[in-house]
Amino acid sequence: MVKLINFKWQQLILSLSCLLLIIACQSLYPATNPDAKPLKVATDPTFVPFEFQTADSKLEGFDIDLMNALASPAAGIAKVAGFAVQFESLPFDGMISTLQAKRVDAAISGITITAERLKTIAFSRPYFKAGLAITVREDNQNIKDFNSLKGKKIAVQIGSTGADFAKTISNAKISTFNSGPEFFQDLLNGNVDAVVSDAFATLYAIKNGKLKGIRVVADLLTEEYYGIAMPKNSPHLDAINKGIATLLSNGNYKQIYQKWFDTEPPQLPNS
Repeated sequence: MVKLINFKWQQLILSLSCLLLIIACQSLYPATNPDAKPLKVATDPTFVPFEFQTADSKLEGFDIDLMNALASPAAGIAKVAGFAVQFESLPFDGMISTLQAKRVDAAISGITITAERLKTIAFSRPYFKAGLAITVREDNQNIKDFNSLKGKKIAVQIGSTGADFAKTISNAKISTFNSGPEFFQDLLNGNVDAVVSDAFATLYAIKNGKLKGIRVVADLLTEEYYGIAMPKNSPHLDAINKGIATLLSNGNYKQIYQKWFDTEPPQLPNS
């Protein structure tokens, strides 16, 4: 009888241990909510290191990590908004119109918050401090600043703030491209004198050996902030803003930033 009781107690303890182990595993690896609605997020996977495709077509980059982190339970958005991120590749110059038509729920692709864009779409709070820079061939000693660009051949990406900025350069001959690799190749081929584009993406590419034979002129032309773009009156805006605030406060944003840029992130404004 005593042996039978001991055996039953052993079974009970074993069952409880298994239950506790299952609960612990679920805490470490939360199950995806089967009822979560897909949040369609547009991105242009040509903007290294913010978004790009690997050899096996997997999306990677700072923006991708950030968006996935926002949709995790740690950020709280998945619980509040009940969504699962579904990325859709889209050319950069088509993102604003696609958001206006509400064919996607959001877009993250190094999109600068501007007063002009705010007239037609909404933005989250800033998630990245950026700026435009001048890129030239290594042997070019003539272009040193904004004034040096007057009358020069300038390459930019269609729909970018670099394209808008280039319009302010006197007598500049502007060539537009769909992606960074295209306009940098044009620069290396000697078809243009300079490129006006995001400083961080260019510096990252040079540092990692993806771009050779070019350099970034020292002074930034502008100071910009990237935001997650959404249609006007988006029901996801508040949840995404709260999620960004959570990632900034719990250290997750810092980890993502250091992974891609190997430095401390700057302070970001609330709006």
